[in-house]
Amino acid sequence: MSAEDKIREGARPFLEDGEEVVAAFVARPRGWTQTHAGAAGLGRGQQSKAQAGAEAAGFELASPMALAITQRRLLSFALGGAAVGAGDVKELVGAAPLSEVDSIKVKRLLMGKVVTVSVRGNEFKLEAGAGANAKGVAEAFGSAHAAA
Repeated sequence: MSAEDKIREGARPFLEDGEEVVAAFVARPRGWTQTHAGAAGLGRGQQSKAQAGAEAAGFELASPMALAITQRRLLSFALGGAAVGAGDVKELVGAAPLSEVDSIKVKRLLMGKVVTVSVRGNEFKLEAGAGANAKGVAEAFGSAHAAA
């Protein structure tokens, strides 16, 4: 089972009637990798900035987490044991109606991706592995935004 399929399955109890996960990926607040790869000071600073941006947006992050998009909302889920792939979905920690999401941008960086999310005018960054479907989440958001 792929990480995305595992997230879709685990998210079901937290979704509203008629809602389904369109795309999802495993992520952590930006800076996590640096913190664990020898640049702890820089990594902690980036993580704090990501957490502060999400908090200002009223959108909670977890580490590890899944960022998921449905037809109606952008969601963050706390995951357990996501050392490789996706761990089990533990709980819904953040939600924002798509109408309050300003943008989702994906940028490739070395062996992974940096995802910049703007919700209610506040920006925060996440990092994801090279195989993460961050582009799928960004494209699903773009399609939903264009349809609205």
